[in-house]
Amino acid sequence: MNKAEQFFSKGWCSFESDPAVKRWVEFALPAARTTLTDPAQEQWTRYQGTWFAGVNALPNDTSGRLQHGPPLAGQAIDFIASELGLPLFNWDQAQVSICYPGYPQPMQGETAGQHNFRKNRDAAHVDGLRGTGQPRRRFLEESHAFVLGIPMVEASPDASPFVIWEGSHEIMRSAFMSVLGLIPAADWISVDLTETYQRARKQCFDECPRVVLHARPGEAYIAHRLSLHGVAPWGETATAGPDGRMICYFRPELPDRAGWLSLP
Repeated sequence: MNKAEQFFSKGWCSFESDPAVKRWVEFALPAARTTLTDPAQEQWTRYQGTWFAGVNALPNDTSGRLQHGPPLAGQAIDFIASELGLPLFNWDQAQVSICYPGYPQPMQGETAGQHNFRKNRDAAHVDGLRGTGQPRRRFLEESHAFVLGIPMVEASPDASPFVIWEGSHEIMRSAFMSVLGLIPAADWISVDLTETYQRARKQCFDECPRVVLHARPGEAYIAHRLSLHGVAPWGETATAGPDGRMICYFRPELPDRAGWLSLP
């Protein structure tokens, strides 16, 4: 099974150490560290300081490049361009996700059920489905093209790794298509997907293997946009340096929302 076959059947693939990715990481690391002390990003420190969410915190341009830095390049980037069948898109500003020992601690305003789901089910989610209101209802507010993970520092495999449910992307596609298939894509944002999403998520938990993806600086992995994925708790014996477990995630938006379901 080649990487494209793996990606479309399992919903993810990974890439070994790449000099181009390593150059990007080495240049971007100081900027990623700076986001922690940027007052504009302080709202992303959560769970009693055990997670810095850092959404769109890295100041890269629409090609993924930082000012005066090397291009975002390498095998993973070539794979995205040649194999995913995507229209032209702009790279988003990367999320700088940093976990620390003890993640996740309870957070103010979080119910016991929400905390247990984060702790026991890795806060499993499909990107772009935002929860609003009380009780929380789910709507498709963002239509991502994929999730690209680029580790920035060394950390042990049990230091809050990225986890994914293999094959979940096709379960999710079928579930959402059953509701959105006959509705114009421009109207999807107003469709309440809460129950559909919850049923599909339970099916994924029941039927799909949970796989832990660990990678080192210079390596990368890509997850399908419809995949159910999350972040595992910090393991009892996990180790990392003073930067914690730091990963940059790119999730560029599709220019055409309909592609969220229609693209491979």
